[in-house]
Amino acid sequence: MSRQEELFPTRHPDDPAAPEEASLPEGITLQEGFVALERCKQLMACLQQSVAWTQGEIVIFGKVTPLPRLTAWYGDEGAGYEYSGIRNEPLEWTAELARLRDEVGEAAGVSFNSVLLNLYRDGSDSVSWHSDDEPELGPNPTIASVSLGATRRFKLRHKATRETVVRDLEDGSLLLMSGNSQRLWEHCITKTRRPVGKRINLTFRVVGTEVQGSPGVRLR
Repeated sequence: MSRQEELFPTRHPDDPAAPEEASLPEGITLQEGFVALERCKQLMACLQQSVAWTQGEIVIFGKVTPLPRLTAWYGDEGAGYEYSGIRNEPLEWTAELARLRDEVGEAAGVSFNSVLLNLYRDGSDSVSWHSDDEPELGPNPTIASVSLGATRRFKLRHKATRETVVRDLEDGSLLLMSGNSQRLWEHCITKTRRPVGKRINLTFRVVGTEVQGSPGVRLR
C-alpha cells in the first residue's frame, strides 16, 4: 500500500462489532468506562468549543494535503513535539485538560506533560498506520489514550508478523500503551461508511525537552 493510500484509504472497511478473539498485546490495556458517561458529554461539548483546533497539512508527492482530522497540542512550557513533519509548540493547559491529565496520570502511574487532541468529525476522518516512536518520547514511552464521543474502530498490527488485533474504542474508555508496544506494534483508526458522530481522542504523553528538534517525520 502506498503512503498516499495509507493517509486516505479508498476502501472503506466493513466494520460490524469488532471481534475480540485475540488478546491485546503485552503492554497494552483497555479500560472501558474510565470517564463517566455524563462527564463524557460535558467534556465533548466543552472541548469542541474551548480547544484551539487546527487542520495540519503535509506534503505528498509535492502536493500540500490537509490531514483527515483536526488536531491541537497542549502541554508544559518547552514540551514541543514533531510528527508528520508538523512542528507543534504547546498551548497552555486549560482547567479541563489539566484535571483529566492528572486523573489519567494517576491511573497510569505517569506524570504526563503534554497531550495531543484529535477531533474526528465523521467517519471519513481517520489516522493511518503509525507508531508513536518519535525521539522526543524516549525508547519505551507510555501513551494514555482517552476516547470521547462516537465509537471508532482501532487496529493494532505487529510490525514483523503482521498479526492484527482489533478493538472498538467506546465513549469514556482509556487505552494504555507502554513498554515496547510502540517498537513492536503500529496502530490506526480506520475510516467507516457507517454514520458516526464526532469523536475526540486525547493521547497524553511525556515529551523529553532535551531531545527536541529531532526530525520524527511520519505520514498519518
